[in-house]
Amino acid sequence: MYRCALFALLLVLLAPTAALAVNPDEMLKDPKLEARARTLSSELRCMVCQNQSIDDSEAPLARDLRLLVRERLEKGDSDQQVLNFLVARYGEFVLLKPRFELQNLLLWGLPPFALMAGAIALYLNARRRPAGDGQAPTLSPDEQKKLATLVGPPTA
Repeated sequence: MYRCALFALLLVLLAPTAALAVNPDEMLKDPKLEARARTLSSELRCMVCQNQSIDDSEAPLARDLRLLVRERLEKGDSDQQVLNFLVARYGEFVLLKPRFELQNLLLWGLPPFALMAGAIALYLNARRRPAGDGQAPTLSPDEQKKLATLVGPPTA
């Protein structure tokens, strides 16, 4: 019984928890605006951590961005206006999911293109190979004589 309790305690302590970095002093009083702010914060990249959203990051720059998002929402900006403002200020890199636009067409188009090119290469390679019937090729009489001189007479 003691081991089971100790094991359960260990599992609880080692289990990953969702630790959001939003501090209570950052939260807006209006729950609808706060929900919008949290949604936007989860779409924006922390410029310090780079693979975390500003909602999850504890970096000071992420805090500044969270406050900026909330400030823009309080001023009446739409979600798209807030995103456009941040992209204009920090570039497309601030978005965790880049937009589908002409300048990042390579980013979106290269993976499907690479898959298609690989599939075509495999198909062409398979077509070039001769279809074998599973049997070894037979030797001509000259080749049989050369092989016999190299290997020697068969032993019984």
